[in-house]
Amino acid sequence: MAYTKERKKLEKLVEKITGLQHYDDKSLAIISDIYEQYSHTVRILKNKAPEMFNELYLNELQQVKEFKRILKVGEEEDRQVNFINYKEALLDALTKTIHAGKDTI
Repeated sequence: MAYTKERKKLEKLVEKITGLQHYDDKSLAIISDIYEQYSHTVRILKNKAPEMFNELYLNELQQVKEFKRILKVGEEEDRQVNFINYKEALLDALTKTIHAGKDTI
């Protein structure tokens, strides 16, 4: 299965995201890029193996989108907290997607 290639991409994204701790323009650019790569990868996986990845696509990706929206529209003083929540939701989604593929191989 082509999952191994996608899993490696996701593992690299996990490495990138764990270093993000503070909200600033650079961190926002990095996490936005990670989100785009994750959403693209999870769509690919859903199309290749819907029985394994459809739930992740429907639930986890939507939850991450909601945290992204909250960060975008939130108050300035709440940005750091919203950024960490967004980061944790994205990290959780990445981890679940990696484990979903490992459990089926």
